[in-house]
Amino acid sequence: MNNNSENAFLAGPRSRWKEFLFSLEVLFQFIKGFRNLHFVGPCITIFGSARFLSEDVYYQTAEEMATQLGKMGFAIMTGGGPGIMEAANKGAKKAGALSLGCNIELPFEQHPNPYLDRMVTIRYFFVRKELLRKYSSGFVIMPGGLGTLDEFFEVITLIQTGKMKNFPVVVMGLEYHEQLMGYFESLIKEATVGSTDFQHILFTDDIQEAVAHIRSFAEKLPDKQLPENTPLWILGERKINRKK
Repeated sequence: MNNNSENAFLAGPRSRWKEFLFSLEVLFQFIKGFRNLHFVGPCITIFGSARFLSEDVYYQTAEEMATQLGKMGFAIMTGGGPGIMEAANKGAKKAGALSLGCNIELPFEQHPNPYLDRMVTIRYFFVRKELLRKYSSGFVIMPGGLGTLDEFFEVITLIQTGKMKNFPVVVMGLEYHEQLMGYFESLIKEATVGSTDFQHILFTDDIQEAVAHIRSFAEKLPDKQLPENTPLWILGERKINRKK
């Protein structure tokens, strides 16, 4: 994959024509995502590191979490790659739930995991993040790296500022996120955030507690269903059959 277009864009101002062409490319990336994810219905996105193997406790936790959420009727979406993403998609398949991947093009190749019903690959991180937020009814944050934290902090910023409402966030791994929890406490102590800004976030190691937290928001979640449900072939849409 060629990263030249994004590298050039981030390097600074360019000609009006080049900026216009880049804007069109971004628009087409959004349309690609819309057409592929238009019919997914209620969905929980699970984030975490691509580096955990199947024998890891975090991998196993993500798999069981996805299975439990899938049985509740949620589709499960991930970044579509290995590690935690693979575990979550595997758990979705085990529950008979719709298993989705919203991948990102990177300089190094990331192979899709074998547990996906549908995957869309997006070129730009900011487009991908908007798509994940648009079609998700909640996030589960598993242990991960900078990409996982990036998604997490954007989501909680949108919740804090009222851009996203009634949106549950579960962070799994108390020991792994111990310092992060301490950082949040320091923000509250210094009054740089409000005492209720983190009320939608649950830190836990308990899968049942996590599922119950998401269930408690279920009736208040934004309706992700469509008033119309007929795909338009001219737009390249395909119906997604959700298992009962």
